[in-house]
Amino acid sequence: MADFDADLFVIGGGSGGVRAARIAAGYGARVVVAEEYRFGGTCVIRGCVPKKLMVYASQVHEEIRDAAGFGWSIPTAEFNWSALIANKDKEIARLEQIYANNVEKAGARTIKARAVFDDPHTLLLSTGEKVRAKTILIATGGAPNHGKPIPGIEHVISSNEVFHLPQQPKRILIQGGGYIALEFACIFAGLGSDVTLVYRGDNILRGFDEDVRTHVRTEMERAGITIITGCTVTAVEKLGEEYTSHLSSGSSIASDQVMFAIGRHPAVASLGLEKAGVAINPDNGGIAVDDHCRTSVPHIYAVGDVTHRTNLTPVAIREGHAFADNVFGGKQIQVDYAYVPTAVFSQPQVGTVGLTEAQARAQYSVVDIYKTDFRPMKGTMSGSQSRVLMKLIVDGTTDRLLGCHIVGPDAAELVQVVAVAMKMKATKADFDGTMALHPTAAEELVTMRTRTARYQREAAE
Repeated sequence: MADFDADLFVIGGGSGGVRAARIAAGYGARVVVAEEYRFGGTCVIRGCVPKKLMVYASQVHEEIRDAAGFGWSIPTAEFNWSALIANKDKEIARLEQIYANNVEKAGARTIKARAVFDDPHTLLLSTGEKVRAKTILIATGGAPNHGKPIPGIEHVISSNEVFHLPQQPKRILIQGGGYIALEFACIFAGLGSDVTLVYRGDNILRGFDEDVRTHVRTEMERAGITIITGCTVTAVEKLGEEYTSHLSSGSSIASDQVMFAIGRHPAVASLGLEKAGVAINPDNGGIAVDDHCRTSVPHIYAVGDVTHRTNLTPVAIREGHAFADNVFGGKQIQVDYAYVPTAVFSQPQVGTVGLTEAQARAQYSVVDIYKTDFRPMKGTMSGSQSRVLMKLIVDGTTDRLLGCHIVGPDAAELVQVVAVAMKMKATKADFDGTMALHPTAAEELVTMRTRTARYQREAAE
């Protein structure tokens, strides 16, 4: 329609928005993407990608430590924080350019500007330009949340600032018990920092399988990380170049840096949503959407973390792709959120897909558990005492696999493949009938033949 400047206007150049823009443009739509900061969004710029690069850096010490057992004599190694940050920044800049280029190659227009609603079809850009669009997609992602204000909160950094610290802290206190907190605790510990983790709950990784939570905590504490649970930071004081964090327990901890990783909130503020009539989900604070990512306004959609549903990059990408297929490709696709694999790049690494034991026992009448905990082959010569956990959760009535949980080296790589099998409705018999690959840790997935527990509950009358 001549009345519109674009068929699709995308607010946000992260993974979900970029995928939607490219697919829509491929269908011939006139697409505009506005990004106020850097193309790539949370994942590429200040999330999973730079974090994973820092994880790699932090794991080098393990290889050096283990080398002697295999006959290697390695001189004392030195780590250079500035070199890591500079090389990380270079790689992120390369990926950012690729993201922006791919949008333009697909035929969409990119604008480096903030976009806010002026009315349901009109976007006002920070450049002063106005754009009228027939369809609008909100893909602004999320941002770190420091929670309730406390004295000294201005001294606290988040997962945004941690990637740009001018120097490595010798001592760091991290508040939080989720995957971001754990990953950075392990990164800094691996690089040689003294790390204290403070979490308000009774154990870390809330929402994960209980055996996973216990195993990860044990391994992190074995690695020298101090974990304090049932406690919160109530105030932070700066004394010279040092910080003192006061805890709800009455104790205090000195450190060179304080980081909070206690959650993220959807980036919905100051978008002018009220001018467009877009509703917020009162339960989670994200933009309310239906099964096809449509908001309360029929021509406005939202994907990814801004909806605050399943905050994972691949989910945002899948939602963005499905949106473009449905709206501009004439298809009827609904995203399937079952069996979404999840990884925590802590040390040890966590890979999980499907239900936890508690979830399975709440939903199914008979649940079988298969579990193993072992020292991997490498540890027999390296001297490492680290152990691997593998756990399969099975529907005792149909034999179908309901969940898989792995803690150990390459757990994420293993669980991605298991997710394919679960998507295909694999049974425990399918796993048992699969030839083992020896010698690997992964062979345990197909050799756990002895059930470790069975849970039955009475049917509701």
